[in-house]
Amino acid sequence: MKFAASTLAGTAVDMLVLWLCSHYLFKGRYWGEYLLSPFISFECAVLTNFLLAYFSVWRDRVSAHTFRSFLRHYAGYNLSCTSTFLIKMGVLLLIERFSGGWDVLICNILALSVSGIVNFALSEHVIFRKKK
Repeated sequence: MKFAASTLAGTAVDMLVLWLCSHYLFKGRYWGEYLLSPFISFECAVLTNFLLAYFSVWRDRVSAHTFRSFLRHYAGYNLSCTSTFLIKMGVLLLIERFSGGWDVLICNILALSVSGIVNFALSEHVIFRKKK
């Protein structure tokens, strides 16, 4: 349940930042709407999700809550999220291409559904795996 709640928070941040960037900052520019805006929104969501994961979702799996531990986990988390971001972008661009130009927000929410499964698996089994 905690992972689902953190995912919803990250999705809300992702969608809000994406909407702001694509509809105001880069409106009418394909590269800005479909490439740069999703990247910016993704990084904001990664930070949100990581903070919730580190301090709440997988708190018991972090052996020492030190600054070094925080940075080490964040680096691994961001790296794993980068791979899911590439999956998300691939799915987003495929949906946009084959849909005939749906709004970037619709393409993004569908792509997040796919990449969210990969993100959970990496977090559960790699970044915050149980210690033996």
